[in-house]
Amino acid sequence: MPPRTLIRDATVVLPGEDARTSVLLEGGRIAAIDPAPHTRADEVVDAAGLHLLPGIIDDQVHFRDPGLTHKEDLCTGSRACAAGGVTSFLEMPNTVPQTVTVDALAGKLALAARRCVVDYGFYMGATTDNLAELQRAARTRGVSTPGIKIFIGSSTGNMLVDDQECLEGIFAGTTLPITAHCEDESTVRANLARLEGSGTLTVHDHSRIRDHRAAVTATLRAIDLAVRHNHRFHVLHVSTAEEVGILAAHHDLITAEACPHHLFLDTSDYDRLGTLAQMNPSLKTAADRAALWQGLRDGAIQNIATDHAPHTREEKAAPYPASPSGVPAVEIVLPLMLDQVNRGACSLQDIARWMSDRPGRIWDIVGKGRIAEGCDADLVLVDLSLAREVRNEEQITKCGWSPWHGTSLQGWPLRTWVGGRTVFAAAAGAGGPGRVETDPVGREITFDHALGGYWATKT
Repeated sequence: MPPRTLIRDATVVLPGEDARTSVLLEGGRIAAIDPAPHTRADEVVDAAGLHLLPGIIDDQVHFRDPGLTHKEDLCTGSRACAAGGVTSFLEMPNTVPQTVTVDALAGKLALAARRCVVDYGFYMGATTDNLAELQRAARTRGVSTPGIKIFIGSSTGNMLVDDQECLEGIFAGTTLPITAHCEDESTVRANLARLEGSGTLTVHDHSRIRDHRAAVTATLRAIDLAVRHNHRFHVLHVSTAEEVGILAAHHDLITAEACPHHLFLDTSDYDRLGTLAQMNPSLKTAADRAALWQGLRDGAIQNIATDHAPHTREEKAAPYPASPSGVPAVEIVLPLMLDQVNRGACSLQDIARWMSDRPGRIWDIVGKGRIAEGCDADLVLVDLSLAREVRNEEQITKCGWSPWHGTSLQGWPLRTWVGGRTVFAAAAGAGGPGRVETDPVGREITFDHALGGYWATKT
């Protein structure tokens, strides 16, 4: 049983307001907000001058477990989450073996129960021939999934689903929410063939191969499927201004997210980072980056997720195009956003909406996403005045690097609770990442399809 904990005198980011108050944690849940002055607790945390946010829900990570654990595993990935204030994650199905059967899903959930220090959920992956398995998938404890992931581009073998008949069958024949990687495979291949014919490829060509047209074409195709089949659909890692405009015209069924690499980096960063800045969808222009920020503010884009996709430094150092795509971000996304609060680009209320409340609503997650009595005691205490430099050698992710290495950020997590248990506590002062839980205290996330998604519960 987690200890009875009183977090005293924090500025608490409640739904719709920030309030100087105290929060009582008991039995894994938020027992009271503004409890009586003489409330007793096993531990009292003096949080004066600090801010308390709901734990971050990251709905897109790749933790490589099982099969590719030299890059990351569920233990190291979830510990990195804890250090970054991420208290729940949803993980993608392109592991080895792939999560494309209900049995594989159950196996991954059992593995997570032995390894994770934060709460977890796993998508079912679509293939060209597993419609029956997708129809079996449900939100039943022990085999629960938030939804179905389709790779409409940027995959290989039977996980690349760009055949129209297969896509129609998945959208027509399933009931769980669908999400997708949207890059048009035929456009990508045509661009690659053209550029290969003109000389040696460099990493700068990555954004020419996976260009605006590839992203926009696939996003339009997926939205058309969702609208015609009346099927809830979530667009992963939006990267272009054109997509923001498309999304602004849709509601009721369609939600979308942006990732930190597309919000904070653009094609100019290839000169500095080389293949460390290679990801799918590719980096776009500074104008696209500005449009993503505006899309978040205007509501065309609902949430932020990391698409944490670690590879070793040795793998990333391979000459392009042999270098793999993907960057790690779970332990740095919240400091990046807190730094933006200090710069006046967004507020703590924005962070709570974009990174906690909205992903919880989009995926029908029970009891998470906000600080309210009865909700899970998933919380992160942050110091907006603390300035630290991002350093590769301090990263908890197994890959051991960050594209933001050497960047000074102001605003960092000091302590993270999952179900009322401390899973991360920062070191005193600004030195080092602090203490991170090693025991597997994370739990399977509960989903309730009856909640109806973001558009049913957006208030």
